[in-house]
Amino acid sequence: MVIRKLKYCITYETDPYKNIALEEYLLHNVSEDECILYLWQNEKTVVIGRNQNPWNECRFKELSEAGGKMVRRLSGGGAVYHDLGNLNFTFLLTKNNYDVDRQLNVIIKAVNNLGIPAEKSGRNDITVDGKKFSGNAFYTTGNKCYHHGTILVDVDMPSLSKYLNVSKTKLQSKGVDSVRSRVTNLKDYNPELTIERLKEELIKAFGEVYGLEPERMDIDNLPQEELKKRTEKFASWEWNFGRKIEFSDVLQKRFAWGDILLQMTVNGGIIKDCGAYSDSLDTELFEEIPKVLIECKFTSEDMEKALRSLNVDDSKKQMLEDIILLIREEV
Repeated sequence: MVIRKLKYCITYETDPYKNIALEEYLLHNVSEDECILYLWQNEKTVVIGRNQNPWNECRFKELSEAGGKMVRRLSGGGAVYHDLGNLNFTFLLTKNNYDVDRQLNVIIKAVNNLGIPAEKSGRNDITVDGKKFSGNAFYTTGNKCYHHGTILVDVDMPSLSKYLNVSKTKLQSKGVDSVRSRVTNLKDYNPELTIERLKEELIKAFGEVYGLEPERMDIDNLPQEELKKRTEKFASWEWNFGRKIEFSDVLQKRFAWGDILLQMTVNGGIIKDCGAYSDSLDTELFEEIPKVLIECKFTSEDMEKALRSLNVDDSKKQMLEDIILLIREEV
């Protein structure tokens, strides 16, 4: 079914738990003939990917002392820092209408219209002069999809480094020596730019790219009790931290698709507990790995056999082979 309706949703709420709850609600309720553009901001927040280890990604002490929050999102990818100098966007639609290039074109067109030469770079970034101002991530459940990302307008760059733990291997793989050297604010290229002006340009570009008139959604008409329940989930300790296992063995390496951290508790030669963490954009594989490794013998042969029992599609086969090779080398 083709897109017949464009809707945009703007919230002025800055609580990350409420904003991600609204995003999830919109995902589950987008209809087959529409595309929703959701614009939102979080105040002083570290957002980690679905399969990341929170203790490795975020400097909690500094963040909590500054009154900040950490939240785990549904999508994969790496940790990011949000403040009110950053604008988040989410495109929500059904699988048959999902087109990342078209969606990215909305962002690029809006920024280009502000006189800034933005362009797509790599697997999920938008850059200007080779520096990133927008990172993107993706999530699918059933027939519903979303594509979301950040747009750095006037983010406090020292805080970006202060609250995020970025691995040295990740920075080395990108050939740079700090987080701040890789990113830039759009305000550096257009000093008059404001968040409100950017929102206007995004909505305008949204209509131009899809050839339809966007219609504003009224958030007040949404089911508040359902939004409250979703907010409670995203604010919960279970969702954000789960459990920190007491591990005896660690395997870690960075590949072209992202990093992998396997933490395992081995007792009597048997893997009794396992956590699999990654900043890969894929989310499913890293949720399945512990299921097949727990109660497996801690030998490379048995671990490889367990991993090969996973039914993975073609997009995940190389990732699985890389993880198996790591186990062969290290176990």
